[in-house]
Amino acid sequence: MSFTGLRLLVVDDDADTRTLLTFLFELDGAEVITAASAEEALKIMSFFKPDILISDICLPDEDGYSLLLKVRNLEAKRGRKIPAIALTASAFAEDQKRALLAGYDRYQCKPIDIDKFASIVASLRNSNNTFDILRDNAETCKQQSFN
Repeated sequence: MSFTGLRLLVVDDDADTRTLLTFLFELDGAEVITAASAEEALKIMSFFKPDILISDICLPDEDGYSLLLKVRNLEAKRGRKIPAIALTASAFAEDQKRALLAGYDRYQCKPIDIDKFASIVASLRNSNNTFDILRDNAETCKQQSFN
């Protein structure tokens, strides 16, 4: 599976998780930037525009739900909506439901199955590319209608 050109922001307070995901995706061509906290992730978002956000729910400064809300607001101002994956140690159905209701596109429990997780990222990448193509086509049609 190739992730060439994919830009990921991985937010997790666990250094091993950040290292594993960086290694996994950079090995297949992705650009990965990591953060250990929500505050650090938001600073990174000021100069880095990820294609996908992968975030732990339990972070040291604030939870992944509030981080996602801030990222969604920031991205809306940029005219973008990036897919987001909640990555957490909690396997309760209520937690999964809460994450999906909060706006995460996918929910993945730790420890991760690397192949399955890569497939999830690939599916979100493809759905995001489809959205971009549809948006670009709509813009082209709008511009042509003015000519």
